[in-house]
Amino acid sequence: MNTPGETYGPERTFAALPAARSEAFARSWWGQAWLKALEDTALDGAQLKLGRQHARAGAVGAVSVRPGRITAVVQDRDHTRHRSDVLLERLTPADWDRFLDMVADRAGHIAALLDRDMPPVLVEDASAAGIELLPGIGDLESECSCGAWDHCAHSAALCYQVARLLDQDPFVLLLLRGRGERELLEELQARSASRAETPAAGEARPVMGVSAAEAYAARDILPPLPAPPPAVETPGRAPVLGGGTPPAPGVEVAALEFLIADAAARAQRLLAEALATWHPDSPPAPALSPAQDAVRLAAAAPGEQISARLAAGSGRGARGLALAVRAWRLGGTAGLAVLEEEWSPEPEALARATDRLAAAWEDGEARPRLRATRNRWTVVGAGAQLRYGRDGRWWPYRKEDGQWVPAGPATDDPAGALAGLPTEG
Repeated sequence: MNTPGETYGPERTFAALPAARSEAFARSWWGQAWLKALEDTALDGAQLKLGRQHARAGAVGAVSVRPGRITAVVQDRDHTRHRSDVLLERLTPADWDRFLDMVADRAGHIAALLDRDMPPVLVEDASAAGIELLPGIGDLESECSCGAWDHCAHSAALCYQVARLLDQDPFVLLLLRGRGERELLEELQARSASRAETPAAGEARPVMGVSAAEAYAARDILPPLPAPPPAVETPGRAPVLGGGTPPAPGVEVAALEFLIADAAARAQRLLAEALATWHPDSPPAPALSPAQDAVRLAAAAPGEQISARLAAGSGRGARGLALAVRAWRLGGTAGLAVLEEEWSPEPEALARATDRLAAAWEDGEARPRLRATRNRWTVVGAGAQLRYGRDGRWWPYRKEDGQWVPAGPATDDPAGALAGLPTEG
């Protein structure tokens, strides 16, 4: 941690961000992890709420980021100005050595950082090497001229604004941990070059390529490199199977044609991904279960007859499948899970959700009365409900014909999720 009079090293200063009265402070997963560390560390929820108000009002001045410390001047509503600092422990030289070796060995990590991305696998690989890049509970310490010993509204406002900076550039976090962008990239380039030039112990140095004269002499006898396959702009049309030999019992021609068309569309997407010049360094999505895939197929509007077969085959019935399709279109597998699963959050997750609900409405705003049942909060006396997903997001539901139905996509803000839904009887 920093000590008085210590030299901080490289520094970046970011101009004051404009007011953001309705936007989320963090959209990236690493920005949200930063805010989670703040909200898990701070002891006073009222100070966090006031800090959010300061940040949304644009009361945080220019932000200075240095190894181990971020600083800004935050203005109170009475125009009193306070210098606020948030401290995060820097990585040791040994930590940085392991981290740089790990990144240099994986080209995908370098490409992601250059693209201003921090994929979860990079953080997981760093953690496996004993390096925690993202802060956790208790890691964000505060110092403020207002004299508060815990996180005050000023340090909270600073943290909320820094989450917006982290969304744009994960190198801000790496600088806070001790290394600037230019220094990092120069060290990574040097290590990558060293690995390319140095053979492993006991191995002979490989001969890389051929001389220019030899390549020029062989130009007329070497076959040209094959061209990559062309991209397919649109999937092929399914063949018409009707006519001729009658289908076997139980085989419906229209359904089979629909499945062929769906397979062609998926094949076209897979080819497009394979021909892309860059691929994300992230695990593939898990395979869908038959029940989930039935909903995916029904979401393509295959027609009444095929939808009826999908409803019967998935065991949902026509109305159940229609609700599942609605949930799928709003949120894919996550939206479908929120519709069909009722679960009890762990105590820590439940406490975070309850705190988030308590802080969702500003002072003076009308607050709906909510009744909690496991992961569902129902507005008392009104046809509106919030469902808490396993990913920590809120899903709005409304009551139609005595049944709860999805009313919109997920959001991090419970008050925003309820916007537009009836909250009074």
